[in-house]
Amino acid sequence: MYVKVLVETRLKSNDMTFTYHVPNTIKEELIGKRVLVPFANRMVQGFVLDYAPFSDDYEIKDIIDVIDDEKVLNDELLKLGKYMSEKYLCPLITCYQAMLPKALKAKIKGNHRLRKLTYVRLNNAAIITNINEKQLEIVNLLKEHKEVLKSKITAKSSLKKLIDNGFVTEFLKAQYKEVEAGFDHKDVVLTKEQKMASEFIEQRFGKEKVILLYGVTGSGKTEVYIEVVKNVIKNGESAIILVPEISLTPQITARFKAVFEEKVAILHSSLSDGERNSEYQRIIKGEVNVVIGARSAIFAPLKNIGIIIIDEEHSESYKQENNPRYNTLDIAVERSKKHKCPVVLGSATPTIESFARATKGYYDYLELNKRVNKKPLPKVSIVDMKTEIKKGNKLFSSILMEKINERLGKKEQVMLLLNRRGYSSYLTCQNCGFTIKCPNCDITLTYHKTSGMLRCHYCGYAENKIEVCPCCHETAIRQMGIGTEKIEEEVLKAFKGVRVLRMDADTTSKKGMHHKIINEFNSENYDVLVGTQMIAKGLNFPNVTLVGVINADQQLNIPNFRSSEKTFSLIDQVVGRAGRKDKEGEAVIQTFNPEHYSIICAKNHDYRVFFKREMFIRKKLNYPPYCFITLIKISSRDFNFGMNESKKTGVFLKRNLSNTTTILGPSMANILKINNCYNFQIILKYKKDDKLYKTLNDLLKIYEGNGRIKVEFDFNPINL
Repeated sequence: MYVKVLVETRLKSNDMTFTYHVPNTIKEELIGKRVLVPFANRMVQGFVLDYAPFSDDYEIKDIIDVIDDEKVLNDELLKLGKYMSEKYLCPLITCYQAMLPKALKAKIKGNHRLRKLTYVRLNNAAIITNINEKQLEIVNLLKEHKEVLKSKITAKSSLKKLIDNGFVTEFLKAQYKEVEAGFDHKDVVLTKEQKMASEFIEQRFGKEKVILLYGVTGSGKTEVYIEVVKNVIKNGESAIILVPEISLTPQITARFKAVFEEKVAILHSSLSDGERNSEYQRIIKGEVNVVIGARSAIFAPLKNIGIIIIDEEHSESYKQENNPRYNTLDIAVERSKKHKCPVVLGSATPTIESFARATKGYYDYLELNKRVNKKPLPKVSIVDMKTEIKKGNKLFSSILMEKINERLGKKEQVMLLLNRRGYSSYLTCQNCGFTIKCPNCDITLTYHKTSGMLRCHYCGYAENKIEVCPCCHETAIRQMGIGTEKIEEEVLKAFKGVRVLRMDADTTSKKGMHHKIINEFNSENYDVLVGTQMIAKGLNFPNVTLVGVINADQQLNIPNFRSSEKTFSLIDQVVGRAGRKDKEGEAVIQTFNPEHYSIICAKNHDYRVFFKREMFIRKKLNYPPYCFITLIKISSRDFNFGMNESKKTGVFLKRNLSNTTTILGPSMANILKINNCYNFQIILKYKKDDKLYKTLNDLLKIYEGNGRIKVEFDFNPINL
């Protein structure tokens, strides 16, 4: 017997498989499992994709070992990987690797087997007779716990006798860690609006429908999800619920586990390898029917899926930024075709593309326009920081200071958003203008005061803070720009006795910190939460009554056609964290662009006005949803070579694509150098181009095997 094995190679071909012989000692089904095979002068792991016919054209090597007891890629995932490879023009191996937790990926080095321990269980086919008291204790233990780690049983001789007589069976089992998640049980009665929404979704069970659930912040979308999932499970089906940020997972998991208990599995990158494997194995074995997680949870190997829910669907974290550059919505829709199930997109600030499709009737549309607590949405004030700076207020406006004092006096909580981590954005010399940059990337180093280090947020390079300019040798180095560390420090200085907690990529880098920070703040052990965008979405803190947005127009300064949309979404979402329980909420937006339509619309909680204004601009400039975009990324360690090849690529595209496709570039990327690679880009704008995929595939073949240049595609990118 022969099989086709997919292994990772340096070639860019999408389906590089190799034929191997299966030794007679291996009798099991292999498709979808990992195997250890000889490849060139080394041993590598690969995925078995299919059986192969015998060929005597060349010497065929034997498979060395079968790694998995169960399939890690079922038939659906095997087909889904091929769909991704064709749609995103990326190597097939990267698609399968993206689907799996770390320990189940095909590896080139290291241990190829999971650690296994010996367990014991009763042999149900055996009739147990003539046993002594110690043996009876072991039997009763196994009746109670079904299976027990062999090393835990102290009466070794008694256990051996039970095994020898066939009363007890020993077996190997992969060692995993259990995922801890608290149960927060509470019965919730749905409002009339929520009940209508859940019934609307349930009417689409068994259909390939995409439903946009537009609900204002605090309207109770999660309760609708829970009600819908209850009915999915009643039908004997399963559900996938996706959240954009790891920080949201503890809260939403607790709410689902309160209802569905141990039938819930959690999948996200913050779990340890053992924990992710444990959850994945539970899914494979059919022990769960609800999977909650971040982007990669869309690949959960559930059978008979009844619904897929993408919460906070506007979040850009649903788009993967490295190969395979998939959009989670695309994968959800493809899986819905297989399972004949609806996909629900929930958000208070849907993407422009999603809302446009809903208004055109391509998506079904649902709306929750009232908060469940019947309180109004937070009252929002806009502060012009140009005026405040003249008064000497550089970080906090007088109105924000006043309102923070007021809320602290009432023992209420405050959230402050600044979407930039670190202490200061960059260090510069006031004498000669020298700015400290990363030696590997074309970007300034960010100063982190807690570690005393300057860090690059792209390649990870770090160095100690300097006081003397290396260019003019003057002690004129000054800190410019602000980050969350600086805001935390200034809050502690400005408000006596205040308890401040910070939540950003630095404070949540250690395992369990997301959960710990959320619990600490939710328990009211802290008065003020300072954070980046991870505090803006989905979190529910009953005692938060004031939200302050520092430097609200920061995103508007980035050259991206989505900048206004991101600004509106971020502000509207974080403002919605205030007043979610019994107390009314309030927000203060600090900005240098108080007249910008995205900020005014966020102040008024008016998504529709923002949508109309944004659609008008995008139509004039021909941007999505009025066209599709493909970004071609060209990178090389040699600047001149990369520039010349990008020019050649531009000529090739103009010769081969349809005349209706607009070609912008080549140009240098927004960040020219990252990790010592120079980056160039070409943007394609089109409504339909039948020549697109053939042309791009031909382009890949031109550069296949060329180690000096790297060409990649990003279909409908989030960032240009």
